[in-house]
Amino acid sequence: MGMAESTIWWLLAGSAVAVELVTGTFYLLMLAFGLAAAALAAHAGAPLVVQIVTASVVGGGAVVAWHWIKRPRPGDPSARADRSVNLDVGELVMIEAWDAEGTAVVKYRGAAWTAVHRPGVTPSIGMHRVAELVGSRLLVDPA
Repeated sequence: MGMAESTIWWLLAGSAVAVELVTGTFYLLMLAFGLAAAALAAHAGAPLVVQIVTASVVGGGAVVAWHWIKRPRPGDPSARADRSVNLDVGELVMIEAWDAEGTAVVKYRGAAWTAVHRPGVTPSIGMHRVAELVGSRLLVDPA
């Protein structure tokens, strides 16, 4: 006697969750929702074709919905300017002089860093706040 269809779907859903836990691929969890929905369809006595369509629609829909929810929106700070990603953002540095190329050398965290200002901003001396890290340069705004 073979295994019930619902049991196979539950095993597939559990396997997807286990692989997601090992790899951290969150989208596998969304696909596991689809596999669990197919298992519920099998429990309800739906034919195999309906079970497969249910797994596809629910799992694929969850992936698309999650991707749509998590996509970057206009106005969201880049990772370079996000304080939760880069702890330098928001820190203060003293600009004593700007050179002809629009850069300044600042002492920060015990090292010499190159600071740059935003395009179109007139460089000024004094305290500046780190807005983001661009490569190994500090993009600063007047404080």
